[in-house]
Amino acid sequence: MRRWIPVFLILLLASDSVCFGQDADLVLTNAKIVTVNPAFALADAMAIRGDRILAVGTNEQIRAYAGPSTRQIDLNGKMVLPGLIDSHVHATGASVFEFDHPIPEMETLADVLRYIQKRAETLDDGQWISVNQVFITRLRDQRFPTREELDQVAPRNPVCFRTGPDAALNSLALSLNGIDRNFEITDGQPGKIEKDPVSGEPNGVIRSGARFIKMTSAEKTPSPEQQQEQLRQLLADYNSVGITGIVQRSTDSAGLELFERLQKDNQLTCRTFLCWGISPGGEWSEVQARIRKAIEHPAHTYNNMLWLRGVKVFLDGGMLTGSAWMREPWGVSSIYSITDPEYRGVLMIEPERLYQIAKYCLENDLQITAHSAGDGAVHALIDAYRRVSLDFPVQDKRPCITHCNFMSPEAIQSMKELGIVADIQPVWLYLDGKTLSRQFGERRTRWFHPYRSLFEQGVIAGGGSDHMQKIGSLRSLNPYNPFLGMWAMLVRQPRWTDDVLHPEECVSREQAIRFYTINNAWLTFEEKEKGSLEPGKLADFIVVDRDLLQCPVAEFRETKVEQTWLGGRQVYPGQ
Repeated sequence: MRRWIPVFLILLLASDSVCFGQDADLVLTNAKIVTVNPAFALADAMAIRGDRILAVGTNEQIRAYAGPSTRQIDLNGKMVLPGLIDSHVHATGASVFEFDHPIPEMETLADVLRYIQKRAETLDDGQWISVNQVFITRLRDQRFPTREELDQVAPRNPVCFRTGPDAALNSLALSLNGIDRNFEITDGQPGKIEKDPVSGEPNGVIRSGARFIKMTSAEKTPSPEQQQEQLRQLLADYNSVGITGIVQRSTDSAGLELFERLQKDNQLTCRTFLCWGISPGGEWSEVQARIRKAIEHPAHTYNNMLWLRGVKVFLDGGMLTGSAWMREPWGVSSIYSITDPEYRGVLMIEPERLYQIAKYCLENDLQITAHSAGDGAVHALIDAYRRVSLDFPVQDKRPCITHCNFMSPEAIQSMKELGIVADIQPVWLYLDGKTLSRQFGERRTRWFHPYRSLFEQGVIAGGGSDHMQKIGSLRSLNPYNPFLGMWAMLVRQPRWTDDVLHPEECVSREQAIRFYTINNAWLTFEEKEKGSLEPGKLADFIVVDRDLLQCPVAEFRETKVEQTWLGGRQVYPGQ
């Protein structure tokens, strides 16, 4: 792995656009620079002018770029990496999640019920209590709270325990929304009301049925100025763990305006690739009109700080909640409150509409992706992309699959053939692997997050967090600390167990680093701009406190970032 750049290559590594008559603005020496170029070469030093890398090479070669006004930093052997990229965040919502009050960590149902009881004591009778995205796979109890348990701690307040597309309601919440034993879904849209097999009464669990839950929030909401400040603080915290680029996986016009205001005020400290979130339902002309808003928006023109280039839809439910669309039935489950032995999850878009959306986006210079958690959804999305490929080539358009949790050898082969890329959340293996193993067993988890197979087959996949709540890289729901994600790829050991989940899919350190750098740059069509430390590319880089190529694997997740630079400007620690 120690492929140091030979001296004679320094001129070859210089960009054609570099003017050798000018001095560098910044020179770093005595470092261990992991270039993440195709050879994964290492270098001693790097020169930067403006927001671009001027050259990389030996200390002697790079010092030649220093002039009287050049800032020079001796890193004393520290490791330098390209700026890290998170392929999946929901930064606008996450940044204001605790605006009303702090949300405690919840590891058990007792924690959940204790929080709900305290909220009931704080709020007036009749005010809604909402618990959002506390996934049952992340609870030691590994199940939904029951309707009766929610009634006991909040008898006079409607309660919604929401876990992504699914929810558990107490009796008052069910009653207020008219959901009883006679309630049936008749609107033709996906969803399922779980009922007690003996009494026939709803047990409180509703799958992909948010449209049936009418609730009002008792929490205070931030002003536009407060929203902007909260988002600025979150981006600064991203910087503190080495993140210089993000993909906002679902945005609307209000979210886009927040990022635009930050950019205008020179407060945007992460390069941001935006996906326009659309609803796939209704007349096709209405869906087209929603997509055209992204096509016609000024931000659709490339800018290396803010680029509206994607569209996202939701194809299935959640792996963490029991509604992902699977090729085989989930199986009766006390974990997920599944009583139907033939239940396979929830598929939200029928094949013809999925094909229409994919084709329209790809032919209009938009990268389409769909939330696809189960292997059934992954195959359904691949089928749609394959159908589009009969109309025109799709390889260079890089259609994407978001989450892509459960896969198959056939899916991986099709992704390679069609140029499909994947946005995957490695920390989920750490957080949820134990529950998933208990639910699906050895055979069905064989193709859960098959990192090594993806690399070996040449499928480009990148690492994200799906950060949705709180500021704090390890306290957040879906932690956004990239080093925890890399460590999960290296060891594949879920928490709360000593077992390793299919060790044959572990990756090398080099591959884990690529996952959060050059691979994610490829996902956003920017591999020539960022993702590696090569002359001519943007000067996004970080300095870390240990040698990630040599330190014990167990310490990988403890990595601390000492400096973060964006376009040759230090953004962490703040100046």
